[in-house]
Amino acid sequence: MRRKMLSILSMLLIGTVAVFAQSKTEKFEVKGNCGMCETRIEKAAKSVEGVTEVSWDKETMMTKVVFDDSKTSLDAIQKAIAKAGHDTGKHRASDEVYNKLPGCCKYDRSESKDDKEDHHGHQH
Repeated sequence: MRRKMLSILSMLLIGTVAVFAQSKTEKFEVKGNCGMCETRIEKAAKSVEGVTEVSWDKETMMTKVVFDDSKTSLDAIQKAIAKAGHDTGKHRASDEVYNKLPGCCKYDRSESKDDKEDHHGHQH
């Protein structure tokens, strides 16, 4: 009886580890200013299938995401946030979407522009 309980317990533990193995936590920068930005950024990230947890810190402009890496990627999450109007470390929001943000949400984009320009001053 005891041996049977141990084998059931160990099978449960192995199953639990397998589930958590696909869950990945990553942090990256997302530009924004206020509580409205926070809501928009978190909603955009949560709209990506596989994302289970999102939090954006307006002081540090860092976003923490927990996601299933068998369903999505960090790149896809950052693209979704950029589509909502917020520049990330890898993706820049289009000017059209950025310009539609409310005034209080218009963050400073000067750093992001430099990142995307080559040595000749051309944008990619």
